[in-house]
Amino acid sequence: MAVSIRLEPEIELRLDHLAAQTGRSKSYYLRELIERGMDDLEDFYLSDLAMQRVRKGTEQILSAEQVRKNLELDRSVHRVRKQET
Repeated sequence: MAVSIRLEPEIELRLDHLAAQTGRSKSYYLRELIERGMDDLEDFYLSDLAMQRVRKGTEQILSAEQVRKNLELDRSVHRVRKQET
């Protein structure tokens, strides 16, 4: 997919310098930035949306006890303890 972006002149100069010094293309570094930063962007923006739903009361909230019960974590702890004795 082809994408066009505008960069601040200082950022463009830094990108040009990096590409010239390393022999790689500017596209290579832009791709690297996007791929490596996507997890952080998703974490930040999607968690912000979830918090907005929590504030509006439209997001389900579970207690730690409910989560442990749903995942059967307490049961697995009891099984391990029984095996140890």
